[in-house]
Amino acid sequence: MCSPKQNTEEIVKKIHSKALTVDTHVDTPMALLNNNFDVGKRNELPVSRVDFVRMKAGGLDAIFFAAFTGQRECTPEYTEQAYQKAHQMIDSTRAVCNRYRNIAELATSSADAKRLEKEGKRAIYIGMENGFPIGTDLPRVEEFYHCGVRYITLCHSKNNEICDSSTDNGGPKHNGLSKFGEKVVEEMNRLGIMIDVSHISDKTFYDVIAKSNAPVIASHSSVRAIARHPRNMTDEMIKTLAANGGVIQICLLSDYVKDPDTTAVSYQKMQELRRSYNTDFESMTNEEKDEYRKRRREIRTKYPRKLPTVADLVDHIDYVKQLVGIDYVGIGSDFDGGGGLSDCEDVSQFPNITREMLKRGYTEKEIKKVWGGNFFRVFSEVESLAGK
Repeated sequence: MCSPKQNTEEIVKKIHSKALTVDTHVDTPMALLNNNFDVGKRNELPVSRVDFVRMKAGGLDAIFFAAFTGQRECTPEYTEQAYQKAHQMIDSTRAVCNRYRNIAELATSSADAKRLEKEGKRAIYIGMENGFPIGTDLPRVEEFYHCGVRYITLCHSKNNEICDSSTDNGGPKHNGLSKFGEKVVEEMNRLGIMIDVSHISDKTFYDVIAKSNAPVIASHSSVRAIARHPRNMTDEMIKTLAANGGVIQICLLSDYVKDPDTTAVSYQKMQELRRSYNTDFESMTNEEKDEYRKRRREIRTKYPRKLPTVADLVDHIDYVKQLVGIDYVGIGSDFDGGGGLSDCEDVSQFPNITREMLKRGYTEKEIKKVWGGNFFRVFSEVESLAGK
């Protein structure tokens, strides 16, 4: 007779084999710029949390590689640097898909994921994290679309020319979405690029909802009622997102899953490190960045953080389900950009999330919606509304 655990394992495998699964945000393209990193082979922590081999092991069909650029001053010089870096990441993503075309392929439409799943390949989509490389040059939106970008996170940790960020210590610059940002939203709607509201300020969020004629996504955000980070979404924002037909993709980054223990030595040491530099990461020299990373590794090795668990993550999915229904929630890990849980450290361990949802009584239909059904519904609708 099979044990309950064996039965659960069989159900998990069955669900992942039938579901069209997607992780909507990873920062793996940063690693692609390192010649020593091979995304087509199995890697181990801490080198990376994502590669094509571990995607298959974790039953993950599709993923969004984010072309991330950090925020600097909005000068022509820094904008051009970000523009060039975004293209480097996009080109690197294309290159590895071409190199490993037998196991992965660059995807550009919502339908591509299903087609590639049937072919036994991983679908690799491109998102752009931070609209900073656009500067004030509107034609760049279409340029990035033709390069394969299918969502743009309007800003990152600081304000840019498009909108205000949720975490800019200087306060708002535009009081939400700028006039230029309105044109960016219109252009994204026209082209069929998903608008990503992760990182933007609350006021910007409501401005975007009012302006966009298509549903929007939060590619890697969580619930502020559970973890009080300003990057997370309030109940009213989640309700508005759902009314808009959008989706919130719950993030696996620890501070977005659970409020940090400010009394922990690891937390205090990291705060001391940040204060000692008295600047944001993107303003550091390359030498300062290397030293900062070295000291950060030393702290994390000597004072290991107690990371949240999969159960803590599913608390967020539960919350959204109870607040607005199961149709408006998914998963965006932020792997290789800080994401990771104590019992879900990389994409190969994604079935642990499915096990926890089964444990809580989620049906197969509900789990399939969380793992991709909801997101691909939004993606398809954004495509269908393009040009209208």
